[in-house]
Amino acid sequence: MKKFTRLNLVLVFSLVFGVMAFVGTAAASGPVHWSYEGEEGPEHWGELSHDFAACSEGVEQSPIDIPATASVTPADIGFNYQPSALSILNNGHTIQANYDQGSSIEVEGKTYNLLQFHFHALSEHTLAGNHSSMEMHLVHQSDDGNFAVVGVMLNPGSENAAYTPVWDNVPAQESEAETISGVTVNAADLLPHDRGYYRYNGSFTTPPCTEGVKWFVMSTPVELSAAQGAAFEQIYDANYRPVQPFNDRTFGQSAVTAPQTLPVSGGQPFPVAGVLTGFGLFTAAAGLYLYRRKTA
Repeated sequence: MKKFTRLNLVLVFSLVFGVMAFVGTAAASGPVHWSYEGEEGPEHWGELSHDFAACSEGVEQSPIDIPATASVTPADIGFNYQPSALSILNNGHTIQANYDQGSSIEVEGKTYNLLQFHFHALSEHTLAGNHSSMEMHLVHQSDDGNFAVVGVMLNPGSENAAYTPVWDNVPAQESEAETISGVTVNAADLLPHDRGYYRYNGSFTTPPCTEGVKWFVMSTPVELSAAQGAAFEQIYDANYRPVQPFNDRTFGQSAVTAPQTLPVSGGQPFPVAGVLTGFGLFTAAAGLYLYRRKTA
């Protein structure tokens, strides 16, 4: 009778622990909320999730301060941008425009497809310690999964008609992507005429702060009118990550003559959720095995 009771206790414990581990892991795998201020702000991103470890442990993080002595690489990026329907959303952190397929840049003979562009205010990168009013990021990805981001500084000045389709349709509240009927945008027109740039190896500027990103920050800013800037800043006026240590990195001299391999640092987070799930399922299976032996 005692042996029977112990087997039942082992069975019940195994099943309960297995279910709890599985359910707990599923709940923990949901999106982790982060922000630009307070306890969920940039200085705490690395503490919010194991997946965000690079935000605090990475050694090639973005954005950075670009010193006045940094060399400008001549315009040698192949921009192959075509007009796109305006598909725009407010994702809770910025205003983003998703781009139609068929536009890309070419760097060192490799093609990176334009996925989307979005905005930050103030600028995330600084030039000789100074912020621009805003910064636009055009995010690209190659077929083998590598990322390249083109950054464009935006300063107050004359009205810029190329940005009008975006500013006229910015969603004030968090929203899903909406394609605006009859409205198009051309990323080529959003760039400065002088396309020299600063090149360095960095990361995404939002969690999980993944490293191994090629950065091309345009050296010449683009002007927007005060009204155009206000269209964004009335919604987001401080959605920028502070600059990160440059550490041992150098600025690239030429995307053609000085190819660089982008290391991934910061390590991979320990897969706690996966271990818990596996252990829970193993425990439940062991319980079922004991139950079958008991009833055989």
